Amino acid sequence: MRTINAALVLMLASLMTISCKNHEEAVMDIPEADSTQIARVEPLSWWTGMETPLQLLIGGPNISSCDVRIEGLAGVSVKEIHKADSPNYLFADVTIKDVAEAGTCQLVFSKDGKDLFRRPYQIARREMASASRKSFTTDDLIYLIFPDRFADGDPSNDSTAFTAEGTDRGDDNARHGGDIKGIIDHLDYVAGLGATAIWSTPLLLDDAKEGSYHGYACDDYYHIDPRFGSNALYKEMVDSAHAKGIKVIMDIVTNHCGVNHWWMADPPFKDWVHHFDSYTQTNAVFSTQLDPNASFYDRNIEESGWFVEAMPDMNLDNPFVLRYFQQWAVWWVEYAGLDGFRVDTYPYNEKEPMSRWCQAVLAEYPDFNIVGECWTSAPDQLAYWQGGNANADGFDSHLPSIMDFPLWGAMTSAVASAGGTDPSDANSMRQVYDALSHDFIYHDLSRMMIFGANHDHARLGDVFGHDPRKQKLLLSMVATLRGIPQLYNGDEMMFSARNGGWSDGAKRIDFPGGWEGDEVNLFTPEGRTAAKAAGGAYADAAELHDFTSRLFLWRKTSEAVRRGKTLHFIPQNNCYAYFRYTDSEAVFVFINASSAAQKLPWSHFAEFVSGPVTGEDVLGGGQVTLSDSTEIPAMSPLIASFGR
Repeated sequence: MRTINAALVLMLASLMTISCKNHEEAVMDIPEADSTQIARVEPLSWWTGMETPLQLLIGGPNISSCDVRIEGLAGVSVKEIHKADSPNYLFADVTIKDVAEAGTCQLVFSKDGKDLFRRPYQIARREMASASRKSFTTDDLIYLIFPDRFADGDPSNDSTAFTAEGTDRGDDNARHGGDIKGIIDHLDYVAGLGATAIWSTPLLLDDAKEGSYHGYACDDYYHIDPRFGSNALYKEMVDSAHAKGIKVIMDIVTNHCGVNHWWMADPPFKDWVHHFDSYTQTNAVFSTQLDPNASFYDRNIEESGWFVEAMPDMNLDNPFVLRYFQQWAVWWVEYAGLDGFRVDTYPYNEKEPMSRWCQAVLAEYPDFNIVGECWTSAPDQLAYWQGGNANADGFDSHLPSIMDFPLWGAMTSAVASAGGTDPSDANSMRQVYDALSHDFIYHDLSRMMIFGANHDHARLGDVFGHDPRKQKLLLSMVATLRGIPQLYNGDEMMFSARNGGWSDGAKRIDFPGGWEGDEVNLFTPEGRTAAKAAGGAYADAAELHDFTSRLFLWRKTSEAVRRGKTLHFIPQNNCYAYFRYTDSEAVFVFINASSAAQKLPWSHFAEFVSGPVTGEDVLGGGQVTLSDSTEIPAMSPLIASFGR
């Protein structure tokens, strides 16, 4: 009997194989759709074993009149179809079972029971340990790169037949040609600074007719701008960075797209972006999102008004828009192997949908870090946006990290006035002390990004009057205060804006040496040495570069700085003193921002350590003895490390 049953099973299996093969051949007999029938399917691909539900956006002329099914992969099927307001879209919810096959399936489109055309769709097998990927932490130094102004590794893509704007290095607001290849070519330079992560401003397509160099007006969320490179080259950049111990953080924008985005000509839904009777710009007062006394009118303008006329405001209250951005973020992490996100203009989004956006990303990658740009000088308003904060209204953003703008403002203001003779400047370092005195309000100090500048700020060379001593004071604090440090490309050598300009384009100066034919090359030791000999704008570049590298390479070795607690003392004589410490290590930092040499008030610190202490002189090398007789030169930092 068992012999008969076995034979029967074999026969049935054979028949099923023949049937499936015949069915597959029948499906392949259906003509493949061309671009006039299916204009796009997004996400571009997907994976087995994902937590994020897959919802395909399918665009094509009158596509809503069609049904769609999936053939060719066991365990993969269309669960539900949604029609949009526009007849030129379908949204298809796809089921991918745990036992689903990986490979290429076919989206088969039919009408009135007749198959019309098909579209292949790739579902790959998810890489092992993808969900448990690690992200950026206080162990890292993040190096912010503005790609168009960093290095032009491939001049052949400076202009393309598919994009509107070409290059003109003479125009501050035009594209200059920096690209992904330029970043790849200089990863060793980045690593040499002690940086362990890069955050590049957006690299996705921005096809504005002018001013497209900044990338913040996205016109295609699934494709790298061809003037920067390609999706494949971006993935290569991530792989190359990982090979050198460098993580990659993607700068993403969920609040707005570009006015030239392909969907603006025919949005899927009438409320895909926010509309008013006439153009309405955001009031940029994001305190309305948390102010219990704020009017609905003001709150609505803040979250629904457009950032500028070239940047339509996305409506995340539309569930299809929210799902689009949730799986878009996951797609880029999985496709490129990303290590983190930085979210632009975070509080301008609708806060509840963005909370669900964060939850979706973290459900897929529990150890992933996301830092939001919440630009405010008010610590209580900043703290509101960090996930887990005990907000009075019960709101939880689920956003892990926030950018510490209050500390940024305090540090840059204090250092800018350092060494001054104005009596009002005598306690300028008190601003930094006061900023840190608000640490009680933050939910997680280890998930705060601290920085001296980024691409939206004035160049520090201009802010600090081209004084390298001031730059060293700032760098010393960024390297040793609590949080995750971030350095903007060029600040390691105190760049200034082009020709003293204050426009955004002038501040986003080209990195000398990033273009063939540049007279100065600050990427190499030889070039920095030559710049020092020549004098002029980059005479201090070599000294500052080496100072930065020594400082942040040392930071990698200090547990106290990366993970320790803080004890600080009220500044005296415009000198700020603090300890970073663990049970086994202490780091003492003394910032002398005065115009005169100062002796350490070491006995004031007896609650932490009594008597003279000898430790490592981090900046000067060798040993240093810390006591009441130790003298710190004017406008100088001291960093000393010793055991406890």
